[in-house]
Parts: sequence; C-alpha cells; structure tokens
Amino acid sequence: MALRIYLTGRVAVECEHGLLDQDAFSGRQGVLALARLLLPRTAAVSRSELAALLWPDALPRAWESALNAVISKLRSVLGQAGLNKAEVLPSALGCYQLRLPADSWVDVEAALDALHEAEATLRRQSFRDAWASSQVAYHITRRPFLAGASGEWVAAVRENLATAHARACECLAEAYIRNGEPGIAADVARQGLAVQPFRETAHRILMRAHAAAGNRAEALRAYETCRRLISDQLGVPPSAETEAVYLEILRSR
Repeated sequence: MALRIYLTGRVAVECEHGLLDQDAFSGRQGVLALARLLLPRTAAVSRSELAALLWPDALPRAWESALNAVISKLRSVLGQAGLNKAEVLPSALGCYQLRLPADSWVDVEAALDALHEAEATLRRQSFRDAWASSQVAYHITRRPFLAGASGEWVAAVRENLATAHARACECLAEAYIRNGEPGIAADVARQGLAVQPFRETAHRILMRAHAAAGNRAEALRAYETCRRLISDQLGVPPSAETEAVYLEILRSR
C-alpha cells in the first residue's frame, strides 16, 4: 500500500507494516519537523528555519546537536514505515528535504486537491462529482492541525486550512442544494460561516438553501443577519450579488 501521512487530527504515518502514531515521534519537535518538511514537501527547509520553528522562544545553546537528534529520530520513524533511512531525509547545503515515494499520500495535500476538484466540477455543473470531492476536503480540513502547537508558521497553516474548510463547506452545501437536500445544505453553510463569518458567498448559499427548503422567512432572516454583520463590522452594504439573491427571494411566492 502507498504511504499515507495524516497531519490533521492525530498525526500518524500509515504503511503496509501498520500505523505509526504520533507518540512514535517522541515529542512535539518531531511532529512539528515532519509537518514543516511536508508542507510543501517539494521544498527544502534550512536548518536555521527548522530550529527557529522548533524552539521559537530561544534556541538551545547546542541547538545544532539538538536538531540533529530530532532529525535522527524522524529518520528512524520513517525507516519503521519502510523507507530507506539513509535516503529519505538528506541534508545538503544547510537544508533538509524529504524524499517520499511518488505515490505517497498526505492528507492536507489531498484536501486541497479535492477542494480544487470540487470547485471545478461545480463550474461544470457536475454536482454529484462535486459532492464527492467536497466531502474529502470538508472532512480533512475540519480536523485540528497540530493541536497544542504554536508559532507563526503553524498559525498560517491553520488560517489557510480554515479558509479551505469554509470553501469546502460552500461547495458541499451547493452540491446538497443541487441534489435536492437543502436542509443539509443550510447546516453545512452555517458551519462555514462559523469559521469565516464575513464570507458573503456562504451567506448567499445559506439564503438559497432556506429558500429551496421552502423556508422563505428563514432565507430573509439569513439576509438580514448578513446585512447587519457587514454593515456593523465593516461599514459597507452587502454586495450586489447578495442583494440580487435577496430580491429574488423577496419576490418569490
């Protein structure tokens, strides 16, 4: 089986030999180093950047030796997953770079690929295909990324995954509307808004979901919630696209 690496939820490496849980990495540094070397996996990471990520407050006096120990343990774990310890994580010109088999699967990569596929299939109006891709992106991006970790890089990845989750919610909700399940669509749209409440695209989908379910009053109330939020917090009216959805619902019978 292809190597599978999970960075959301509980970090793990799955291979034909079984599942290596995050406890195999012997602490926060090993898990954090793995994540940084994987995102993106094609990029080399300098030793100094990796050390600053692992010890954000202050580098230990012998930080190079400490970093070598973390990398050595990471190589050992990847060796347990069936990879060649001497080749999987080489060091050159002061940088490290993971060399995984081409068919290796990483959950964050899979989620973003699925999200792009979902958005593309929606544009083609292939709603059943969009539903399937959206489900993959939705379920991966809803899980926490490196729970307990902190720092600017971790925060940036979490923000990107939050945006991806909001987009996945929109795709999934749209697919549910088109497949005749507006009640579920409304619930999923609300989940997206809980993550990023200023996304007018999500507000519009929520309005349309309520309208498709026959809940015209709820659709109008969803518009009012959107209008107040944007007006009170940003000092601007809703977009023309949002107003158009509102007027369409207002005129419906």
